[in-house]
Amino acid sequence: MMVNLTRIYTRLGDDGQTHLGDMSRVEKTNPRIEAYGTIDELNAQIGVARALSDLPQRHGDWLERVQNDLFDIGADISVPAGGEREAERLRFAATQTEWLEGICDEVNGALSPLRSFLLPAGTPAAAQLHVCRTVCRRAERRTIALAAAERINRETIRYLNRLSDLFFILSRDANHAAGAEPLWEPGRNR
Repeated sequence: MMVNLTRIYTRLGDDGQTHLGDMSRVEKTNPRIEAYGTIDELNAQIGVARALSDLPQRHGDWLERVQNDLFDIGADISVPAGGEREAERLRFAATQTEWLEGICDEVNGALSPLRSFLLPAGTPAAAQLHVCRTVCRRAERRTIALAAAERINRETIRYLNRLSDLFFILSRDANHAAGAEPLWEPGRNR
């Protein structure tokens, strides 16, 4: 798959429409655009997490791979299923989700059992990973809504579901490394 970006603005979207990956035109509010636009937002939030000095190095390495995977998901979602070039299209693979599951299992296996819900706080990296988790959940909801209206690769939904779990686990790991996890205390302020 070759990408060639020579001109950033084209004026083609000035009327509120944009091209999909198959060059068909849709409104910018189309569910497909909402899905991969939210995935793009998530990718930018991951970039913020990666820029934080307290993010563990191994988290940064994993998140770089996740960012690339999110571009793969965006490419997959940007092209409706079917058509004469379907066999050539980049489609997201189950092996990418399986890799995520392995990282989740590895990191979670080293953490102590959780005794309460976590407050989305702690270290700057942990707090930003919680932001990533919530944006990921929205991206997942947008992708599910698209799947209710059109045929898509359901592996993209599986990956996003696992990815939000990874953000939760990585936020715990980042806080654990700092020595404390901010836990919810039910009814504390009554």
